[in-house]
Parts: sequence; C-alpha cells; structure tokens
Amino acid sequence: MSKRNTQQRRHAIVAMVNEQGEVSVDQLAKFFATSEVTIRKDLAALENTGQLLRRYGGAVAMPSEIVGDVEENVSVRKLAIAKAAAARIRDHNRIIIDSGSTTASLISLLGEKQGLIVMTNSLNVANALNELENEPTLLMTGGTWDPHSEAFQGQVAESVLRSYDFDQLFIGADGIDIARGTTTFNELVGLSRVMAEVSREVVVMVESSKVGRKIPNLELPWSNIHTLITDDGLSGEAKQQIEQHGVQVICTTAE
Repeated sequence: MSKRNTQQRRHAIVAMVNEQGEVSVDQLAKFFATSEVTIRKDLAALENTGQLLRRYGGAVAMPSEIVGDVEENVSVRKLAIAKAAAARIRDHNRIIIDSGSTTASLISLLGEKQGLIVMTNSLNVANALNELENEPTLLMTGGTWDPHSEAFQGQVAESVLRSYDFDQLFIGADGIDIARGTTTFNELVGLSRVMAEVSREVVVMVESSKVGRKIPNLELPWSNIHTLITDDGLSGEAKQQIEQHGVQVICTTAE
C-alpha cells in the first residue's frame, strides 16, 4: 500500500470511509504506511471535493442529505464567493485571512488592491500573498503549529492579534448551525474568536452545502458575525432564519 500514488491512495481512503463510516488519521497513516501529515493533506483535499467530512483526528462519510454533484462547480462556487468578498475590500484596508481553501481563493483577487495590510495564521495564505505583484504588507500570527487545522494557533498567536486592530476578518467554517453560528471539528477555537474580537467586520465565506451540518464545536456565534457570503444553493428559508440573527447574507451565482 505504501507504493500507491496520491490519487490511488485517496480513492482508497474514500472507499474506507464509506465502508466504515468513520476513520482516524492514525489508522490511515498505519494502513498506508505514510505520515499523518500526508493523510491530513489527503483528507483536506477530499473534503474540498465533497467526498468526505473531516472531523477532529480523522474523517467521516459524507451525510446522505448533502451528497450530490459536489465535485462539479466546487471551484467556481468558491470563486464566486471570493469575488463577492473581494468587492468589500478597499485600498489600504487592514484585513485578516484565516486558513482554509475558500478564504485562500480570495488571494488571487487582491492583485489590484493597493496598500493592503494582511494578517494570517496560514503558511499557504502567506506564500500566496507573497506572489502578488502589489506586495501587500504581510503579518503572521506566529504561535504553535496545529496539524489538524494546518495553521498556527495558541496563546502566542492570540497575543499577537490583540496588538492590532483590523477592518475585516475573512473566515471559513466546517459547518453552519442556523441557530448558533459557525461550527468546526477543531476543538481549538480561541484564535478564531480573537480574530473576530479585533476586527470591525467579520465576513464568513462558506459554500451552502455546509449550512445545517451537525458539528459539535461552536466557533463563532452569530452575534460576532456581520456578513455571510455563500452561493445560491442556500434556501430562502435558511437565508431568512440567518438574517433574523442580524447577519447580512449574500448569495452569489457562479458564472
């Protein structure tokens, strides 16, 4: 099994998850004779294409109620969400971009923005920002590397954030609880809450397929969120319920 290429291994992971319902990173790393870091990257990629859901320490099968043609249009949906988010950013804004594939899709749209100051806890986001020709001022939170979220977390990162103030935070979510707010499999939610605390506007970027996911850990309550940007797959009823929490909801259409 250790000789399988990445694509073969990921196909096998999906088959195992669908058969067993739930698998752990440790179990997969031993089965495929590879590192836990590699397995986490596999799970992140498979979640992005809608083939499973990550949870703390592993992954679970995709719930039947949200299984559909997820792979098709996943990238264009994220791009449409990113375009709506980028339209809210003005020259010289001070922004935070949290880790995650949907928030990372925002970066390529910042090339025309001038004088930006961008804080992030993600190495992937930082590297992508460095590729922009307009060279925004880049700030890193530092802190302790968390392999589950693939980002820096902890008290050091929180202290660094509290030293600044920002115009906007752009953050994703593992799930949206219509009654409570954004939810996550990761038990480390302190940094996300500090990010929201030091930002004048909190913008959640998430695909509509994540609305209604039953995930235990509350990340940001609706009282901390100003705007939700999603796609036109969000039902009118769900949109109305979220707006009742005082949140502006923007539903984008993929071009």
